[in-house]
Amino acid sequence: MRVYVLVMLIAAAVTYLATPGARWVARRTNAISAVRARDVHVQPTPRLGGLAMLLGIVVAVLLASQMPFLEGVFADRQVIGIVGGAVIVCLLGWADDVWDLDWMTKLAGQALAAGFVAFNQVQLVSLPTPGGLTIPSARLSLFLTILVIVVAMNAVNFVDGLDGLAAGIVAIGGSAFFLYTYSLTQQASPEDYASIATLMTAVLVGICLGFLPHNFYPSHIFMGDSGSMVLGLVFAGAAISVIGRFDPTLAAISGAQRAPLFIPLLLPLAVVLLPLLDMTMAVVRRLAAGKSPMAPDRMHLHHRMLALGHSHRRAVLILYVWTAVFAFGAAALVRWRWQVVMVWLVVAIVVALVLTLGPLRTRGRFLDDDVATGAQQAVDDEAGVRVPARPAAPSAPGATNPRTTSRPREGQAR
Repeated sequence: MRVYVLVMLIAAAVTYLATPGARWVARRTNAISAVRARDVHVQPTPRLGGLAMLLGIVVAVLLASQMPFLEGVFADRQVIGIVGGAVIVCLLGWADDVWDLDWMTKLAGQALAAGFVAFNQVQLVSLPTPGGLTIPSARLSLFLTILVIVVAMNAVNFVDGLDGLAAGIVAIGGSAFFLYTYSLTQQASPEDYASIATLMTAVLVGICLGFLPHNFYPSHIFMGDSGSMVLGLVFAGAAISVIGRFDPTLAAISGAQRAPLFIPLLLPLAVVLLPLLDMTMAVVRRLAAGKSPMAPDRMHLHHRMLALGHSHRRAVLILYVWTAVFAFGAAALVRWRWQVVMVWLVVAIVVALVLTLGPLRTRGRFLDDDVATGAQQAVDDEAGVRVPARPAAPSAPGATNPRTTSRPREGQAR
């Protein structure tokens, strides 16, 4: 465990220290999020945090490759596949953040990165289903692997609509998955705890933790597509390395002993449940309206949280709570009976519902957005100093005021 925690800390430290450099690159390449009608942020903000995240991944993995404890992880090409895929989608996201690529070009680039991961042995070859499903052909295995990775990348991308939301959700869900994969490795291989899934999940959690101090409200930098797609790809690669190698002979086990066998399939879904739900609802909603599935709108989950009356910070933290409920609820099935887990899961859901729909959203100033409401000084992002918050000055029709202090109306989702 100590080695994985060390790798996690390295990834966090490198990402944290590299993020100011990513802001500098974003400014020099004009990768700036302007304030649009559907956005929450109130001033133009750099959006190349993914570069710092990628550097955190590369440095952490390179140092991990020199650790004798993790020597077995680098015996095949899976790590190269995941890290190489992350490099591809980070460059794709950078291009999109600078030139605003059309969705077909982005989808083609995502498929290319996912194909690179799959060709480096990170593939679904079997699934922990009731019958112990083995994927019958190499082509189908390749197609399903690419599909899962592309869906994961877009799910994280869709939920990246409030400061700190995507990084926090992935950090929380990744922590649950990290504990699960470490426990699974202990049981499966008591003499060697090295695992590619555990390593890459530790790196994933590390880069999220390192980026969050720069990204939590009020954010100084966004991760952009270069970051959200990297998070989705790395998590999908780690999950596939676990669920894709299920032994179909275990399907012969019956009764209560069989329940833990489905956790490799259940837990990744629980971790990305909110992003998947948000993406599915968005695609169905847009197609039903006759629009492109990638057309932006103002109906994402985080928009709905703001519409309920929550501040930016409260909305993000409550969505963190929902992620923790489902992710750690699924991970708890490893150690406790499902009946016990279900009881506590119901209690946790009730608490989350009270936080979401209860009086907190309309009463008091707990975790309110003081900067947005003008109660605190705002941060001058260019000069790096605090300046008094002030009302928005009149501007020409169609112009954007970079420092309005009115309450945010909408999210920045795609």
